[in-house]
Amino acid sequence: MTQPIRALEDQDEPALLRDQFRQLLRYRVLLAWGVVLGLLGGGWLALSGEDTYTAIGEVSVRSAASDPFAAGASADKGINIGSERQTAVSDAVGTVAVGSLVKHGDRIEVGKLLTGLQVTNPPNTLVLRFAYTARDPEQARARAQALAEAYLEIRRERTENSIDNMVDGYRAQLKPLTEQRDRLAEQETGAAGSDVTSARANIIVAISELSQKISELRALDTTPGYLNKKPVAPERPTGAGLPLLLGLGGVVGLALGLLLSWVRLVFDPAVRSTRELVRSLGAPLLGTLPRERAGAGRLLAIGRGGSRLAEEYRAAAFRLAYDPSFAERRRLLVTAPRGDNAMAAAAAVNLAAAFAEMGRDVLLVEADLRTPSLARELGAANRGGRPRWSAERDERGWPSDSRTNVDVPGSGAFTLIAGRRMDNVPRALTSAPVGRILAEGGRPGAVVIVLAPPVLSYADAVALIDRVEGVVVVCDPREVHRSDLERIREIIGAAGGSVLGTLLHPGHGRIERRARREAAKRRARDVQAPGPGREGQGGRGRPDGPGRNGGAGDPTETLGLRTLDGGTTWHGGGNGHTGGSDHSSSAGQR
Repeated sequence: MTQPIRALEDQDEPALLRDQFRQLLRYRVLLAWGVVLGLLGGGWLALSGEDTYTAIGEVSVRSAASDPFAAGASADKGINIGSERQTAVSDAVGTVAVGSLVKHGDRIEVGKLLTGLQVTNPPNTLVLRFAYTARDPEQARARAQALAEAYLEIRRERTENSIDNMVDGYRAQLKPLTEQRDRLAEQETGAAGSDVTSARANIIVAISELSQKISELRALDTTPGYLNKKPVAPERPTGAGLPLLLGLGGVVGLALGLLLSWVRLVFDPAVRSTRELVRSLGAPLLGTLPRERAGAGRLLAIGRGGSRLAEEYRAAAFRLAYDPSFAERRRLLVTAPRGDNAMAAAAAVNLAAAFAEMGRDVLLVEADLRTPSLARELGAANRGGRPRWSAERDERGWPSDSRTNVDVPGSGAFTLIAGRRMDNVPRALTSAPVGRILAEGGRPGAVVIVLAPPVLSYADAVALIDRVEGVVVVCDPREVHRSDLERIREIIGAAGGSVLGTLLHPGHGRIERRARREAAKRRARDVQAPGPGREGQGGRGRPDGPGRNGGAGDPTETLGLRTLDGGTTWHGGGNGHTGGSDHSSSAGQR
């Protein structure tokens, strides 16, 4: 029996750690700045600091002993190595060392001398390591040796002073006993002096014990220790070199960069991961569009051989085609959250081409009546005339006169209703002609795709949701905010629609965004300055008057449909046809 594959849970710790690490890597600039700052700091420490030299001497500490070779004799008897290390860095040792250095012409104060001294004790030893750091190697050697010898001298003096004090105490006890012994010797006579003799004998024994103790103290070996390793002038400077400091700086800089990236991630309102995007929008991910340098500037990716971008669009179209919500009505609204609508336009065009490849009769409606651009960008691909199935009864203006076929090389064709700048955009989008066009999605084998402006910038997309229920959101995950996605879901749900999925695109680089802004400004200047022959062409630039229909008709068909582009009929590329031509769609004949 085949075991089912267990899906990763949302709280799976390895998956969460990998996800967080990938999120930190999004801020590569902060990581790079952290490493650069660390390397600069390490290089500055290596190059700006003066060379210092460290001389090391080792002293073996021992206690005073009467017979160091006797069995059971212990060298550490009565030695507290911690106290000895504190003694080695005391002012008393420094004072003795200063007196020794002055004799050799090195005049220095006690406090300044001790600042360069470091005394350590290797574990499980009675050794004190004197390390002195100075700017001159010979000076470091001389001071290290002077401090080590001063420590031994201080320890010797303290031991001898202790012995002298004990000897003086024993002698103070011995003096009255000697006087008493002499008095008893004078009183001792014949048989009557037996008691005196006994007392005198006891005093002599006490005197002998005290004399023996004094002799033992005088016989003690008061050697405080040995200088096992004499300090030697170092040949090269101490401390970390340039390579080591650069390595440490790089590690510290990387840690700093990770910290900055983490702080940036915590306060970043953008979507952190695909999982969070799907959860915020409440819709599946249809695909992630790759970046293609070869097709930069070209809107239509399907039709180019070997294009990964085209394959991603085809995969998204197949997922939509088998979606029950989309298959029921076959109407799709493509929009972006806010900002530039270029990637949403590319997604709408390529999805239309992908559905045309499947043999569907595709109608692409550009509902962006504020900045229409599909007619200009697809001009080189326009072929053929208007299909018979999309005939419109009203031929007076947009959208009737804006139809044309777009030929996709090797894939078929779809019908494009190009947008045109209007005075009253919401009224134009909710007019009866637009409703009849959108109703074409109910025909067997037909698909209607509507390109709308960003849903959070204008309400145009919301005005169409009641007739185009399925919505695809095209966004850059690095720029869209979580709050924007939640607001989009609420707006579309309140309008009666549903989000069928989302398409992620890599966005544009800084140079490409600058070039797009400049191109948009040039287009705006061209629109504001109409060329010759743009005015007075059959009154198409004026709204329809009541005499046009004999004073009767549906006001929704005439109100607010005045165009700003002069009202000229847009011709398909290379065919010279108007919106009134009637040809069959090559998509249905393929």
